[in-house]
Amino acid sequence: MTRDELEHAIRAACTVAEDNEVYVFGSQAILGQFPEAPEDLRQSAEADIAPKNRPERADWIDRALGELSYFHRTHGFYVHGLTIDTAALPAGWEHRAHVIQNENTQNNKGICVEAHDLAASKLAAFRDKDREFVRTLLTERMIDRNTLTEAIRMLPITIDEQERRLKWVALTVREI
Repeated sequence: MTRDELEHAIRAACTVAEDNEVYVFGSQAILGQFPEAPEDLRQSAEADIAPKNRPERADWIDRALGELSYFHRTHGFYVHGLTIDTAALPAGWEHRAHVIQNENTQNNKGICVEAHDLAASKLAAFRDKDREFVRTLLTERMIDRNTLTEAIRMLPITIDEQERRLKWVALTVREI
């Protein structure tokens, strides 16, 4: 996905949900802070988007813009309509988010999770693809270990789960 495609996804999701603000919280949220993110981070054809003011309309987005929809077949990417509570995010993430709002979004707001918070959220899931995503962020020096550590400590997961993620970060940083 490119930044232009994400802006298109924000515009389309806002139109469908009849909301002028959406949260972008999947991997493609990285484009909010890093519009020219490395290709390895832009592999997904999916943008996870939640209507901010009308969360009950997430299904509308998924039906109209989701996988295998006419939108997907036409544009080559799709929007997964979700509610923001489906993501494990560090406390206070909203205050660190990056906003995309421009002519291409028709002045609607795409509130994108900040890179450290996104990495912590990916590590909360702890899937192989999510760890690779975070490894790339660390390798490319797009995030810093200490800030990531703070974000992990603010996740709504157990202390044991936090410690497992912190250990992975320490080992990964040593490898790169």
